[in-house]
Amino acid sequence: MSATPLFHLAFPVNDLAEARRFYGGLLGCPEGRSSDAWIDFNFYGHQVVAHLAPEECGHRATSAVDGDEVPVRHFGAILSMEDWEALADKLRAADTRFVIEPHVRFKGQVGEQATMFFLDPSGNALEFKAFGDISQVFAK
Repeated sequence: MSATPLFHLAFPVNDLAEARRFYGGLLGCPEGRSSDAWIDFNFYGHQVVAHLAPEECGHRATSAVDGDEVPVRHFGAILSMEDWEALADKLRAADTRFVIEPHVRFKGQVGEQATMFFLDPSGNALEFKAFGDISQVFAK
């Protein structure tokens, strides 16, 4: 493989205009192609596609991880610590309601990471995380 593969994810939304405001406006993801049924976004260098499918929206189940009830179905990005902190500040300033407040998980252990969870307007859970030591992403 000559180039690093890009990740692609399609997910349901209730309203494309809301998705545009959230992903394009709040998160700052540039918009790509679109139709009256879907929108492509550049999600930190990866392609995510918001599809109009209200009946598929929302998260339902959680799983315990280091004392938090994590939404099972979620997606997000691993950012630098500086970018993670800036995003957390931006989300707080926008009065984002966090499912799991920004904090450090696995403190002092292998895989220590900053994490936060919140929902998009359609109820899709997003997690953004950062590692002080990026080599810990897959550490056991």
